[in-house]
Amino acid sequence: MQADLREAATPEAPRSVYLALQRLVTRQAAGAHGARHRRGGRYRRGHGTPPRGRGNACVCVDVPAAEVALRSIASELNGTALPLDITAADSPSRIVDAAQARGGLDVLVHNAGITRDRTLGRMSEAEWDSVLAVNLQSVLAIDAALDAAAALRAGARDVCLASISGVAGNAGQTNNAASKAGLIGYVRARSMAMHASGGTANAVAPGFIETAMTKKMPLLTREAGRRLNALQQGGLPEDVAEAIAFLARPDAGVVNGQVLRVCGQSLLGT
Repeated sequence: MQADLREAATPEAPRSVYLALQRLVTRQAAGAHGARHRRGGRYRRGHGTPPRGRGNACVCVDVPAAEVALRSIASELNGTALPLDITAADSPSRIVDAAQARGGLDVLVHNAGITRDRTLGRMSEAEWDSVLAVNLQSVLAIDAALDAAAALRAGARDVCLASISGVAGNAGQTNNAASKAGLIGYVRARSMAMHASGGTANAVAPGFIETAMTKKMPLLTREAGRRLNALQQGGLPEDVAEAIAFLARPDAGVVNGQVLRVCGQSLLGT
C-alpha cells in the first residue's frame, strides 16, 4: 500500500503544511513515486501522479542553486517553492513567515543534510562545522523560531532525518555521526514539549539509500553499504518517505520520541 502524506490532512485541518528540507523527499512522500515492484533482488519504480485537491498547502524548501528543480516539483504538488540556505541567519524567520501565511504547520520534515567525509585526524574545522550547521544546528534554529512564533498547530508532527551512523557511528563520518546522534537526542527531548499540545517529535534513521549523494561514493564503499544488511541491497527514497508518511499521520500520535530505522536490518548498530 502506498503511503501518502496528504492523507494527514483532515476536514478539520485543511491547511496542513508539509515543509520538507529536500526536494526529493517532498516529491516522494507526497505520492509521486507510484507503485514499486521487486524483481531480481532490486526494486524497480512504477510511475504515478501525485493526487491533487486534498486541501493541503505544501511548502518545499531547497538551496537556491536547485531553484529550477525545486519550483518544478512544487508546481507538481500545487505547492510553494522557498529557495534558501537553511544555515543563513534569516532562514528561520523566512520559514516562519511561510508557515504563518498558511495558518501554521501540521507537518514539519527536517531532511536537509550534507556529508564531508574524512577520517577525524584529517578532517578540517570547516568540514566539521559545515556538517553540524546543516544537519543539526539549522534544525534547532528553525524549530526554536517556529515555537517562538507559535507557528506549529496543535497536534503537529515534527520528523527529523537521522541516520544509522547516528546510532552506531561510521568510519570516516565522525561529523555526520555526531550531527545525526544529536538529532536522535533532540527528538527524544523535544517529544516531551510536543506532547503538551498533542504533537510528536520522532526521527527516521535510514541505512544505505540509493540517492544522488550515495552515487558519488567510491564503488567499493557503495557496494559495502548495499550488502551490510539482511536484504543485501540499498534502500530507495520511497522507503524513507513512507516511514515519514507514517509518522506524519494524525493517528500516529502514540509514537513519540522514537527512532524508526529504515535500514533493511543493517548490521550496524544491532
